[in-house]
Amino acid sequence: MTVIDMNHFTVLSNNLEKSKAFYINILGLKEGYRPPFAFPGAWLYVGDRAILHIMAGRSMPINAAGVIDHMAFTASNLQAMVDTLKQYNIDYELQRLKGLEIWQLFCHDPDGAKVELDFPAHESEPKQ
Repeated sequence: MTVIDMNHFTVLSNNLEKSKAFYINILGLKEGYRPPFAFPGAWLYVGDRAILHIMAGRSMPINAAGVIDHMAFTASNLQAMVDTLKQYNIDYELQRLKGLEIWQLFCHDPDGAKVELDFPAHESEPKQ
């Protein structure tokens, strides 16, 4: 057996609607089918793939297990993303990755999960 692809990330949320609003309104994911689990949540899609699962209705762990630092998405239209983040008063950091010259934008979801958005090198520096 070998790993052939990334399937999805799961994030925990204190406020499902707030989390959904971030990932749908800010990042442009779409809510889609989710099996009828006994706990609240959402599956968010890019195309026909559910790439992000949100779990709610549980207490946030005091000492979270694991060492995942952030999740990263490939994105496009850097200027539109910067404008949207400003509109929603979401802090972000933007840098050009040396060597590859891609743009890396970092922000946090409503529950503090770190999100990286990678934009193509050919995109112009956004007007801040």
